[in-house]
Amino acid sequence: MKDLLSFILGKLVDFPEQVQIEEKETGENAYLYEVTLAKEDMGKVIGKEGKIIKAIRTIVKIPAVKEGKLVRIELLEKE
Repeated sequence: MKDLLSFILGKLVDFPEQVQIEEKETGENAYLYEVTLAKEDMGKVIGKEGKIIKAIRTIVKIPAVKEGKLVRIELLEKE
């Protein structure tokens, strides 16, 4: 799922080299993906009314559900 998330974000942002994804296990079969992006890319990833990030979360959750996993994605701004 980290690879899928990385692929999607890499195609969407202007600064793909600044995208960092950290995977943390938060419980049994539960994972948190902390995505750090350049400040300039935050708006592109969030989208109007959050539609893009909602779509990304849905796409990433599909294979997770098939594997019986719970996935959360959080966006962080690179300082």
